[in-house]
Amino acid sequence: MLTVAALYKFTQFSDPGGIKPALLETCNQNGVRGSLLLAPEGINGTIAGSRNGIDVALNYIRSLPGCSDLEWKESPARVMPFRKMKVRLKREIVTMGQPDVDPRASVGNYVSPDDWNELIKAPDVAVIDTRNDYEVSIGTFEGAIDPKTKSFGEFPAWWEKNMHRFHNKRIAMFCTGGIRCEKSTNYLLGQGVEDVFHLKGGILKYLEDMPEEQSTWRGECYVFDQRVSVGHGLKQGNFEMCHACGRPVSATDKADPLYEEDVACPTCHAEYSEEDRERFRERARQFALERARKENS
Repeated sequence: MLTVAALYKFTQFSDPGGIKPALLETCNQNGVRGSLLLAPEGINGTIAGSRNGIDVALNYIRSLPGCSDLEWKESPARVMPFRKMKVRLKREIVTMGQPDVDPRASVGNYVSPDDWNELIKAPDVAVIDTRNDYEVSIGTFEGAIDPKTKSFGEFPAWWEKNMHRFHNKRIAMFCTGGIRCEKSTNYLLGQGVEDVFHLKGGILKYLEDMPEEQSTWRGECYVFDQRVSVGHGLKQGNFEMCHACGRPVSATDKADPLYEEDVACPTCHAEYSEEDRERFRERARQFALERARKENS
């Protein structure tokens, strides 16, 4: 069994590019794969590997400036959920496009999974899912508001258009692992909202800690790796991934005539041309050849 670690840390990196080579080498030397983002505001990503490999990688990340108190969420995986290790440089570790937003300055009130159910059932609380529409489509909390955003960068515009709906309401927000809520709660505080709360550790921590019979979560939680989704206890879910658009694919989707493995799903079929789909088919053929070579070597 492999270990998957989802992590983020807002901290100041004066030279993210200088961090990249040694971080990538440490992961590669210890059989760790995944994707990590580095930006002046910190680090974010998910990695997978053996218990020892993950421990070595996390110890290295904790040695980076401001990361000694790094927190992360772990879950098991039956097979390696990543093809290789990537460390990429970005302007933001989670893109919101609001230069004045700084989670290091202030964030909303953290709410533990044990206290979350009681909070979101209160009549004066509005619960907002800050994730993208395709994530929300396979699971969310009972009564949560779906902004139907296609990217996190659309959230500020949605809030400006809809904030009148939440007059005299306390706002409770949640996301997959907590990182988007660090920015969204700071943003709302900057907009003058006084009572802002967010789920500590995100959906992943809730699903890990909360017994299913007491849970107010419905469906599965989308994750950004080849597992696609997880359920209570962080057990791998029932969705697969469309390798064209990255959206989750259900058994019903796979039975649709528009579905073609590794090429298109019913949701994205109209978004790509036949030339694009032929390119995806060729990519799938190359991946199959690469897997065959490895199996025969």
